Amino acid sequence: MRHGTIDDVADDPSFDQRLRDLARLRRVRDRIDREYAEPLDVEALARGANMSAGHLSRQFRLVYGESPYSYLMTRRIERAMALLRRGDLSVTEVCFEVGCQSLGTFSTRFTELVGVPPSRYRREATAGAGGIPACVEKQVTRPVRNREAPASGRR
Repeated sequence: MRHGTIDDVADDPSFDQRLRDLARLRRVRDRIDREYAEPLDVEALARGANMSAGHLSRQFRLVYGESPYSYLMTRRIERAMALLRRGDLSVTEVCFEVGCQSLGTFSTRFTELVGVPPSRYRREATAGAGGIPACVEKQVTRPVRNREAPASGRR
């Protein structure tokens, strides 16, 4: 089987469409990173990218390995972890600060990604982390992505 040259691939209209789709997906991901605390949903993200919600979800999962909603929730949980480590906000305040509308959904997703409920995370984080540089703490405490936390938890 003979494959085309780079020029053949670059001249292929489907290649051009794929590049445009990748650029739109990157803009969607960047928007989620910037606006994670805003009321975002897949339909709104799809409208902003001139795609259908189904096409956006399929393509986003194909490119980034998770759905747009899962990516959004991971961003929210990462920010929530930082706010909980600070210790000056309640779990409920953190939930709404990061853009979640339901404390139950927030707590469930937090526990799935981090391995402990947010209240326990807050209690342990404010009691223990003294002296660790923020850049190291952020890397070590990053939530697990694309799978649930191990049954033993991360703390």
